[in-house]
Amino acid sequence: MHASTASTPSNVSHHFRRAALAAALVLSGCGLSSAEEVGAVDTVFKFIGPDHKIVVDAYDDPKVTGVTCYVSRAKTGGIKGAFGLAEDKSDASIACRQTGVISFAGGKPLDKQEEMFSERISLVFKRLRVVRMVDAKRNTLVYLTYSDRLIEGSPQNSVTAVPVPAATPIPVK
Repeated sequence: MHASTASTPSNVSHHFRRAALAAALVLSGCGLSSAEEVGAVDTVFKFIGPDHKIVVDAYDDPKVTGVTCYVSRAKTGGIKGAFGLAEDKSDASIACRQTGVISFAGGKPLDKQEEMFSERISLVFKRLRVVRMVDAKRNTLVYLTYSDRLIEGSPQNSVTAVPVPAATPIPVK
């Protein structure tokens, strides 16, 4: 057997990940999010389907150029995870950083509080959310991540802040 066609655990896991992504997109009825996966680590080996893991995704703030948020979260594997039927845990962490010159899209004012990003973490009922808040007094952008459910959300959350240089006041509505 040629080395490039061998079914190594890595190749099998890669195929399961691709199948899981395709199934999740079909089942959720949505396109790809604006997230870019930075990396992932396996936390639990699953004999069938992808392993449970922690993924780290990067989200560029769509209204604030030069700010990127990194969100780490649990991703459920196994057969249910492969087909997008598993419900991911509510645990998530966020760190937002200045990654370039900060500017505001078209100079438009920001809402005092606005959802920057939302992604399904179960088939229907649960979402991971990132909310941007403006602390105008300190010229700082505050980002909060949490998950919610249709019926009952989780109090688990994580917060981070990006101070904006004093020469660049944050335009607020």
